[in-house]
Amino acid sequence: MAHEKNHDYHILPPSIWPFAGALSGFTMLLGFVLAFGERTPESIKQPYVFIVGTVGVLYVMYAWWSEVVHESNVGDHTPVVRLGLRYGFIMFIMSEVMFFSAWFWAFFKNAIYPMDPDGMSPIVDGVWPPVGIETFDPWHLPLINTLILLCSGAACTWAHHALAHENNRKDTATGLIVAVLLGLIFTVFQAYEYSHAAFGFSGNIYGATFFMATGFHGFHVIIGTIFLFVCYLRLRAGHFTPEKHVGFEAAAWYWHFVDVVWLFLFAAVYIWGGA
Repeated sequence: MAHEKNHDYHILPPSIWPFAGALSGFTMLLGFVLAFGERTPESIKQPYVFIVGTVGVLYVMYAWWSEVVHESNVGDHTPVVRLGLRYGFIMFIMSEVMFFSAWFWAFFKNAIYPMDPDGMSPIVDGVWPPVGIETFDPWHLPLINTLILLCSGAACTWAHHALAHENNRKDTATGLIVAVLLGLIFTVFQAYEYSHAAFGFSGNIYGATFFMATGFHGFHVIIGTIFLFVCYLRLRAGHFTPEKHVGFEAAAWYWHFVDVVWLFLFAAVYIWGGA
């Protein structure tokens, strides 16, 4: 840390990545809307805009996070800067909480107050799940996935404790690998569950809310798994110390958030919503 700053209030140089990320995210969203819009013989929608936006988002993620890692290695992340990074990540998780709240709201609203297909009037004596929908048994594969994700969270906590309190890099690496492998197993099992679903995404409100809520959670599991694996690679490169491991803290917070969201999904969507 020969380049460690001798003052806490270090201001990082301006970055193009927030603007590039916003532009790429907008392009990806626009492409998603266009790709899944109404298809007519005169205007066949293509996914090219969505692909361009997705590639842009992935590139921004790689470049921006590489820049943040470089800033940490050259000593730009003073204690005050690290505190700001923690606050920023907490605010990000709060925004994720509101994101998932929308899907829970949609699921509960339609379960408690079913509407007709046009969404304009309530169904008298409506039932939930809708007639003809065969839901998953929550006590089989969903329960197994719940245990897998909880064990993965426990492994992540073990890894963090080993680094922050014991400086045991071997146990930290082992805990991270276990957490990553369990995250991959969860993703494989959820894909298997989707392939055996007795209902689809379109044509019914149950399938739409189910796949949006659990699908976005599955996407977050994939992101969190990559996040933890990057932390493992950084650990092997000697980047983390007991006093300085904000990136690892962020990954652990994110992974525990994913755990908590799944517990709510398991209780609300699989058990209560499928009864």
